[in-house]
Amino acid sequence: MSAHEFTVADLKRILREGAGADEGVDLDGDILDTDFESLGYDSLAMLETGSRIEREFGVTLDDEVLTEAETPRALIEAVNHVVVRSGAV
Repeated sequence: MSAHEFTVADLKRILREGAGADEGVDLDGDILDTDFESLGYDSLAMLETGSRIEREFGVTLDDEVLTEAETPRALIEAVNHVVVRSGAV
């Protein structure tokens, strides 16, 4: 179970660990409003990312969270909503 909110740093780390990073994409830049497809992450990569978030933060994400969150900002907000609701923080 996690003791903190899900942050962009958490997301970047999980993306790199789970799906790697496209050589042409700078994950250290401002990516919050860039869609995942432009960052080089397809639906399979997002499923892996979701699984890793669930394990690390002790939450269960609905499939819609991953399919509807098209940008890192949207995913972070959605995950934090679930994390706070679950009492994991």
